[in-house]
Amino acid sequence: MRFLSLDPDVKVLLPDGSTRGLMDYLWPSALLMLAALLLMISMFVPYWSMTMTAPQYPKGLKVDVYVNHLEGDMREIDELNHYLGMPPLDEGGRLERSISIFAIVMLGLLLMAGVFIHNQWAGVLALPVLGFPFVFIADLWWILYTYGHSIDPTSALGGAIKPFTPPILGVGKVGQFGTVAQFEIGFYLTIAAVFAVLLGLWFHRAAYKPIVDARKRVKSSRSSVVSGQSSVGQSLDG
Repeated sequence: MRFLSLDPDVKVLLPDGSTRGLMDYLWPSALLMLAALLLMISMFVPYWSMTMTAPQYPKGLKVDVYVNHLEGDMREIDELNHYLGMPPLDEGGRLERSISIFAIVMLGLLLMAGVFIHNQWAGVLALPVLGFPFVFIADLWWILYTYGHSIDPTSALGGAIKPFTPPILGVGKVGQFGTVAQFEIGFYLTIAAVFAVLLGLWFHRAAYKPIVDARKRVKSSRSSVVSGQSSVGQSLDG
C-alpha cells in the first residue's frame, strides 16, 4: 500500500529501535472511525421493509422500518389488522425503538475508544458492533413472530387466518396478501461497518503487536544484562 502512504519516509520508532511506517498506524484508526460513521448514518435510513400486495391494493401497502420509527402505509394496514384483533404496527418493538439511537451512539463511541487503545482490548470494545446486525435480525424475527401470533380469535376475521410469522426476507403470504420483505440500506450500512471493523482490527493487530513484541524483547534484554551483571559481581566476590 505504498501508493497510499502520506510519506513513506515518516517512520515510527519502536522500543527496540526498529521502525515501522506511519500509515501502519493510521489505517486501523481510519477504518474504525469509518465504521462508527457508517453506524451514525444508518440511523437516518430504513433498515428493513415489507410490502403487502392484494388485488384491492394494486400499488401495495409498504412499511419502512427505521431503528427508531416506522413509516409508510401504517393507517391502512392498521385498519386491516383491526379486523383480526391485532394491535397497531407501532406497538411492536417500542422498547427497542426507544433505546436504539442511544445504543447506536454508544456503539460508535466504543469504536472511537478503540482508536486510542493499542492492545487486545480494542477488539473487545468492537465485539458489540460485530454482533449488532445479528441482534437486529433476531429481534426483528421475535417482533414479527409475536405480532403474527397476536390474532384475537373472537375478532371479526380472527378465525379466518391462523397465527403466522411474516418472512424476514423474500416472498411470503399472509391470508389473501402476498408479502415481499427485504433489508434496506440502513442494515447494509451496518454490514459494511462490520467489515470495516474486521479489517480495522486486522490492521490494528498488524500495527501494534510488533510494539508489544519489541517491548518484550527490550525487557528480556534488560533482564539478561542485569542477570549477567549479577553473575559477574558474584564471581568477583568469590
